[in-house]
Amino acid sequence: MFLSAAFHADTLPRMTTEPTRGFKAADIHARWAALQHAMQTAGMDALMLTTEPDVRYVSGYLTPFWQSPTRTWTVILPASGEPIAVIATIGEPLMRTTPIKHIVTYSSPHPADDARRTLQSVLQQLRSESEHKKRFQIGVPMGAETTLRMPLADWHALQSTGDEMDFVDATHVVQSVQQIKSTQEVDIIRFVAQCASNVYAQLPDALSPGMNEIQVFKTFKQLALIAGVDDVAFLVGGADADGYRDIIGPPSTRKLTAGDVLILDTGCTRDGYYCDFDRNYSVGKASTRVAQAHHVTWDATEAGLQTVKPGVTCQDVFHAMQAVMQPYTSDSASGDVGRLGHGLGMQLTETPSFTAYDNTVLKPGMVLTLEPGYCYGDGQVMVHEENLVVTDTGYELLTTRAPRDIMSIPA
Repeated sequence: MFLSAAFHADTLPRMTTEPTRGFKAADIHARWAALQHAMQTAGMDALMLTTEPDVRYVSGYLTPFWQSPTRTWTVILPASGEPIAVIATIGEPLMRTTPIKHIVTYSSPHPADDARRTLQSVLQQLRSESEHKKRFQIGVPMGAETTLRMPLADWHALQSTGDEMDFVDATHVVQSVQQIKSTQEVDIIRFVAQCASNVYAQLPDALSPGMNEIQVFKTFKQLALIAGVDDVAFLVGGADADGYRDIIGPPSTRKLTAGDVLILDTGCTRDGYYCDFDRNYSVGKASTRVAQAHHVTWDATEAGLQTVKPGVTCQDVFHAMQAVMQPYTSDSASGDVGRLGHGLGMQLTETPSFTAYDNTVLKPGMVLTLEPGYCYGDGQVMVHEENLVVTDTGYELLTTRAPRDIMSIPA
């Protein structure tokens, strides 16, 4: 491990209470019911889900096999009744352990018997069983922050299947339901956020000048695994003199030097759920401008936190944070990352977004990030992020709040 000689990994705090792994069948059934209610309200006859988080949401099907692009995995949820999984044969044993019992498989890879034909058959069967004569409405998430995980040729073939079937946008149906997290979902995110918080707090003792960025990243990942996360699925950041300019690049061989500012932004996971927040560090004593920039983003976060409660909009929270930073912003264009926070769950970023145009109303159970950032000169930016859940009366922090003064790595 690339650790400072003064640091001992066995001193890293570990969470004493771990959340239950996996979800009960009753929890998954409740998700079906919520989605079906939304579908019926929207006039949809079925919902077709093709992405890893959407399929997992209605099944609990957790596997890293999604990293292989060879196979298409789909769940069809009718407006009433139980869902149908249409998956490659290799995935059937694991799917049998989920609450989904109607499983249709296809051999893959096998171009003569692929997912396209099997999906067409399942959809045609559902259409034939429909009790009404109107066109069969199949909802598919098509809007912002959604993807379609199947070959475009298969999608075009499905659209031309006929049999009075229409594919319609189900973005709001899916996102509006997924935005509200259950108690168990919140517990999982809280756990992984606290694990990462413990690592961030101990990191100044584990790092030292002379370590390069690659070593810093590896150190964080090692410590996060020791702390109790399942994976460090996302880690970006970097360091530069008196402030960083890039917050999404991979680590380099550049070595930490006195006067640097280091940012690490992580999305650690537990049971497939993410935390997502960052921490900033000065190497040695921070300059006056860096210290002030950290105060500004911390204060902006605080303004956002004090605004969060049920009934306010994402716009309201955005403007509260932006008002704190605006007087200090030297170059708003280069410091503009598009939003000052977002939803969080089985994806690193989910809807809604804290922007000037998002009028989503906050509701209890929403898990969110506040992420104010601004440019304080010569392209240098400061970004600060915390995770929270909206409660009946306000909010609960899921991360351990960062200190207002930037943390320091001894030089």
